Amino acid sequence: MKIATSTESRRSFLGTREQVGWYFYDWANSAFSTTVVSVFLGPYLTAVTRAAADANGFVYPLGIPVRADAFFPYMVSLSVLLQVLILPVMGAIVDYTHLKKRLMAVFAYVGAFSTIGLYFLQGELYWLGGLLFLIANVSFGASIVCYNAFLPEIADPDERDRVSSVGWALGYLGGGLLLLLNLVFFAMREQFGVDSATAVRISLASAGMWWAIFTLLPLTRLRSRQPQRRLPPGERYLTIGFKQLRQTLRELPRYPMTMLFLLAYLLYNDGIQTVIALSAQFGSEELGMTADELPPLFLMVQFVAFFGALFFGYLAQWIGAKRAILLSLVIWTSVTIYAYSPLLQTGRQFFILGAVIAVVLGGSQALSRSLFSQMIPKGQETEYFSLYEVSERGTSWLGPLIFGLAIQFTDSYRVAVLAVGLFFIAGMILLPLVDVRRAIVEAGNEVPKRI
Repeated sequence: MKIATSTESRRSFLGTREQVGWYFYDWANSAFSTTVVSVFLGPYLTAVTRAAADANGFVYPLGIPVRADAFFPYMVSLSVLLQVLILPVMGAIVDYTHLKKRLMAVFAYVGAFSTIGLYFLQGELYWLGGLLFLIANVSFGASIVCYNAFLPEIADPDERDRVSSVGWALGYLGGGLLLLLNLVFFAMREQFGVDSATAVRISLASAGMWWAIFTLLPLTRLRSRQPQRRLPPGERYLTIGFKQLRQTLRELPRYPMTMLFLLAYLLYNDGIQTVIALSAQFGSEELGMTADELPPLFLMVQFVAFFGALFFGYLAQWIGAKRAILLSLVIWTSVTIYAYSPLLQTGRQFFILGAVIAVVLGGSQALSRSLFSQMIPKGQETEYFSLYEVSERGTSWLGPLIFGLAIQFTDSYRVAVLAVGLFFIAGMILLPLVDVRRAIVEAGNEVPKRI
């Protein structure tokens, strides 16, 4: 008879106690991705920026002329450019300490309180909205680096696809639940004696409160572990961060398949994040959808994405994570082509298109995360996930930049969407070239039964 170990005795149908706690940081932070980035902030900040614009439709942050419609995409791009400079060094430092959980908490609460501050975005204070979003999005990315780096510690190779997918699924469920509450509040705003702008500001602040409250659960369940690398004598954490980053970048060619996967991910995830961050702006500006129509659309996406993430987690067990991701990229490419075509004309068609996106949304991201976790050397998880996070959800810089430039020079949202499709095509070209088994072996990790 097999005697259950202490770890097995604490395992529920969702996983171990620590895995369940880990899932709920996705539940906590997805309120920011959904309510702030995907639904409310883009159209609202664009409206505030237009109110501050001159007769030609331009604002001048730091003296730089920016078309009002392009201000929010540029802020998304700038926030990730800052992460390119900050996160890899931070990741290298964290791998030498046992402070991963503490730093995750610090960044989570800086991001949450910055989000709460969006309540004060009104009038012509577009610069305040841009600044608070910048702080919140950078903090969001930094906390996710620490969060993702826990995955190899809490899940064996054969269960990472499942664990990662459940985390993504609960994230969509949590984000969808808050969006539902905000949708009900927005619909009943007159009964509460508030106008549309105030209702949007309250909804933005609620995402920060949700983020702050539910972050307490993973912080009580995740365990701090001793680092696998010790700080060399005479070194300081800041200096070792820069040195280790240089060393890792020099050593990265030793893991050519990992590097190729990261390149493919950088490209196709840019497309995914651009769709997430700017689809509300596309719906409102190109199709004329109102603020009353957009929240139900994204509410539907959240709940359909919950089942889509779980489905792709199971699909990966049958055909492997790599093939499942490739299937999702085919669907993503088809979506951008349809959005560019004259066939897309109404809000109802956009609603159906959103359902298709929802099916692949969580699966493509969750499986990319679990697949990457198999390809990185032990003891360098945070450092490698900091490189990974540079192009993670809602924080990619190249896609929003191309989207913003397309609007600025063509004044066409459809051309901008078609340009985003090139990122998915690039991913479909590069991903088949990745030898996953070789990448796992080169990193010194155990090869799971199905890849």
